[in-house]
Amino acid sequence: MLQPVRTKWRKAHKGRIHGTAGRANFINYGAYALKALSPERVTGKQIEAARVALTRHMKRQGRVWTRIFPNIPVSKKPIEVRMGKGKGSPEYYACRVKPGRILFEVDGVSEQIAKEALYKASAKLPIKTKTIKRFA
Repeated sequence: MLQPVRTKWRKAHKGRIHGTAGRANFINYGAYALKALSPERVTGKQIEAARVALTRHMKRQGRVWTRIFPNIPVSKKPIEVRMGKGKGSPEYYACRVKPGRILFEVDGVSEQIAKEALYKASAKLPIKTKTIKRFA
């Protein structure tokens, strides 16, 4: 499961995801990519599940680039605990994804295999996505 080695702060504010992606919104590495259409937090487990689905469908041919990383700690209080007594401890790490962000890039396989693989990966993610192709 993906998570940072060290963080500057142990706990983070929830925050809100406003606007569109200002970075990582163009294809840089591969020929095909999965692009986010809605704002959402994507957890490390979801990213890993999508990556596994992607590489399995591609039968470990070609190359996959993951353009997101879960660096935000998400805290949670234990079940059946009364209100108050401070913030809960970090449970997992997530990545705040804005619309327009490139999530995965794929190269080295045919267009049909790439689109099917990216579709299977998108089923593992909690956001609406679309498959895009690099031009020229």
